[in-house]
Amino acid sequence: MLVERLDLPAASSSARSQRETETVEFAQAALAAAKREGLQLAVRARYVALAIIAVLLPAINPAWEQLYYVALLGLFALIGWAQVRVGRVGVSRAELALLFCDLALLTLITVVPNPFGAAHWPVAMQYHFGNFIYFFVLLAGATLAYSWRTVVAMGTWTAVLWMIGMAWVWWQPDRDPALTARIADAIGSDHRLFALLSPNAVGFGLRIQEIVVFMIVAVTLALAVRRSNDLLIRHAAVERERGNLARYFSPNVVTELSKHDEPLKQVRTQDVAVLFVDIVGFTAFADARTPEEVVRTLREFHGLMEHEVFRHEGTLDKYLGDGLMATFGTPFAGPRDASNALRCAQAMIAAAERWNAQRQASGEPPMRVGFGLHYGPVVLGDIGHTCLEFAVIGATVNAASRLEAMTRPLDCALVASNDLVSRAKAELGGAAETFQPLTARDPQPVRGLERPIAIWTQARAV
Repeated sequence: MLVERLDLPAASSSARSQRETETVEFAQAALAAAKREGLQLAVRARYVALAIIAVLLPAINPAWEQLYYVALLGLFALIGWAQVRVGRVGVSRAELALLFCDLALLTLITVVPNPFGAAHWPVAMQYHFGNFIYFFVLLAGATLAYSWRTVVAMGTWTAVLWMIGMAWVWWQPDRDPALTARIADAIGSDHRLFALLSPNAVGFGLRIQEIVVFMIVAVTLALAVRRSNDLLIRHAAVERERGNLARYFSPNVVTELSKHDEPLKQVRTQDVAVLFVDIVGFTAFADARTPEEVVRTLREFHGLMEHEVFRHEGTLDKYLGDGLMATFGTPFAGPRDASNALRCAQAMIAAAERWNAQRQASGEPPMRVGFGLHYGPVVLGDIGHTCLEFAVIGATVNAASRLEAMTRPLDCALVASNDLVSRAKAELGGAAETFQPLTARDPQPVRGLERPIAIWTQARAV
């Protein structure tokens, strides 16, 4: 369903206004897709309804004259096809004109007698067939693709056309006064019964009742359409926020975040596994390459690393030029944060090796990549004022960065602290295959930490 324009409250600040503008733009795209789907569905429903009516009419009244109405059903099908052709987001005069044609054609069929009919009844006899109910078919179809304003407009147009039809019928002469006289003689003085049975009775009370009921239904459906559109806009905003979160968090974390109210604003301390990744000697590589080649290489590398972060339930904290920082256990701690981080680093090493093999096959130099892992307490929370960032800070983060730098003097692919490996062993068991590539090293001094820490390394591929 679609609203022709979005009624959103004015923002109280420029930042809020910008966010709402972006949300409206995102919602407009969703509404455009919804209208296309709604129009297609409405036209399919119209075709099905027309087919049913085309079969129903001759079955109820088996006479050749009913073919006149069956032929007119083709006009309704043509109007539906035209509505899809001219349909677009926003106010469309062509669409409104086609909707009016729908209602005018149905009013004509309902009020004007069949020109091929054998009977010469008074025109008012058309009301005795109860064909007003077909207006509800058109109204129901409109709710699938149009705004609440259009649904109300359809109710108003129907009321006006129906009153014009009543006035036209009231002005028509009695085609068979003798029949009217015989019915009056048979009924006698019962005026109410005569008003029901007289072939010339317009039945103004019943006609007004039809209009009132139709307007009530139209307004009710309009409210339902408006509520549905509001929900669509809110859903579009939520999907936009989820899309933004998905650029930083793994899908499972996005799902978890969507279940809480502003969980990132809760400043707290918790144990987290931190992973740093960096390409060794990338500055020298970039100096000898064109900007396009440098960016292409970084995109390939970041894409591979990002995939592994999300696959192992991690959070992509930030890109650091030719490297990145990822965390495991943010924003919520899990039962296997340390082991997920270790397995992610090992998967990244394997991915980097495959990437280098492809580069060498293409005549490009391989890239040496270093990985650093640490596990410990960090501080979590939003920082900034206008432009907020979810920050993970503390000595654990600094130590993980310096462990990655140690891969150069130690000539290895991965340096992980004993704190992380011990935690991973507690999560997986010490005999897990994950720990086989690791080699224990003597405690090493790490700048920023008071004491040397024991480390584990994983060698580079030969």
